[in-house]
Amino acid sequence: MKTRPLCTICARGGSKGVKNKNIRPLAGKPMIAYTIEQALESGLFDHVVVSTDSDAIAETAQKYGAEVFFRRPPELATDTAGKLDVIKDAFLRSEEHYGRRFEALVDLDATSPLREVSDITGAWRHFLEGDFDNLITAMPSRRSPYFNMVETDGEGRVRLCKTPDSSVVRRQDAPKTYDMNASIYIWKREALLRNDTVFLEKTGLFVMPEERSIDVDSELDFEFVEFLMRKKDA
Repeated sequence: MKTRPLCTICARGGSKGVKNKNIRPLAGKPMIAYTIEQALESGLFDHVVVSTDSDAIAETAQKYGAEVFFRRPPELATDTAGKLDVIKDAFLRSEEHYGRRFEALVDLDATSPLREVSDITGAWRHFLEGDFDNLITAMPSRRSPYFNMVETDGEGRVRLCKTPDSSVVRRQDAPKTYDMNASIYIWKREALLRNDTVFLEKTGLFVMPEERSIDVDSELDFEFVEFLMRKKDA
């Protein structure tokens, strides 16, 4: 890479599952602060940019060291707006604002505060070492679609979500599968701008442990993450 990657953190103000979750106090500081501090501590980025439609989130993000030089347009701050469109918007705005071309982007989800700096640097190292256009993070699946995840047909009959080539009688014998944790996304510039899906021909995977893969999407998630943080600091 000729240039250091850009870091984006996308955090809109209209969260419904957990009200104001991005700036809600979590074990002593706003949830978004953990992700900003991790990005800065990694030493990988010249710029850590927060994309938000909220003045309150912008003020908090700047307090913890992020750069917030624009407000996300309303059409990209709805419940139905795609995350990839939001990332592209922040990326192009950043290139224009800083007057430079970024060869890659690392997006960190503000609702994954349990990740560690080593996850960011490890994912970036894996991305550079592999022949990837983009990279996602995930954890080992708790339930296998080959063994104990089912779906129903139009008449309510049950079938396995995915059928292996040969019979599987033990969960341990099923092919390895992973649950996306939405924690870290990495993109080459051209792959980001030319595609509308995360899953490409050359999409890499970086595996994180379950205890660092919780995405805060509900009150229960929030309480559980806070419990784990306080337990760790005890």
